[in-house]
Amino acid sequence: MELRQLEYFIAVAEERNFTRAAERVHISQSGVSAQIRQLERELGAELFERHTRTVTLTVAGKAALEHARAALAASNAVKQAVGEVTGLIQGRLTVGMVIGCTVTPLFDALAAFHRAHPGVEISLLEGNSDWLAESVRTGTIDLALIGTETGEHDGLHTMTITRERLVAAVPPGHPLADRERVTLDELTAYPIVCMPEGTGLRAVFDRACAARDRRPVIAFQASAGDAVADLAARGLGVGILSESMAAHHRDRLAARVIDDVDQPAMLALVWKNTHNPAVREALAHSRKAFAPRTVQA
Repeated sequence: MELRQLEYFIAVAEERNFTRAAERVHISQSGVSAQIRQLERELGAELFERHTRTVTLTVAGKAALEHARAALAASNAVKQAVGEVTGLIQGRLTVGMVIGCTVTPLFDALAAFHRAHPGVEISLLEGNSDWLAESVRTGTIDLALIGTETGEHDGLHTMTITRERLVAAVPPGHPLADRERVTLDELTAYPIVCMPEGTGLRAVFDRACAARDRRPVIAFQASAGDAVADLAARGLGVGILSESMAAHHRDRLAARVIDDVDQPAMLALVWKNTHNPAVREALAHSRKAFAPRTVQA
């Protein structure tokens, strides 16, 4: 039994799909499948029930999962302990980033970290904010940049990067384009283009609508701010964006602050394990990279 087999087993268990697990661990799907089959032969039991598009843990798989996580955690702890003594940080750092987020300072931080600690393997995963936060809680991801409506997340440390008001983005000639500000009542009279559930910006918008008993018609959803802007620019609905996201499209969209949505959409770094020296170093580089700039949420 090898540690990499346990890593692949955990990835398949959490992703519930061999293809996504293979993308996560950066090898072919056939490679993951072969290693899982070998692990099952060594254990004398099937770990997964295989369906057409998904897999689920068997009773044996459920029994093995926490022990597999503990084994990997112990292996990483050994590397960290040696690194603390020698000053050489090794191992792996898994970073998460919200889908469609243009965050040059994060890339600058990762590049600086890599130069300082070339022995650490860095991987970057994209997902919606809810999934990223939960992945940090379970230890799948070490550090994540998420969109959020709150500066606090249960069980996680948080560093807020930006706080921005929501805006309604419309093309020239739209009835709302002539207003300096708009209200929820005014904009929800039109179809809405926004990010999907599970994103911080959508959570702020949904909470504000619920507080005022507004039920907007969500015509289109897109995970990337640029896609929301593209749809709004073509007159398919009122785009809901943050101020900095809309600023990138000022040549074709008028951005109007939503007057009665006071809660800002935030961009934040979240992490859990402060004992991991790689996480501590990545945070230090992130603080330096983000400090002097404003980023796109």
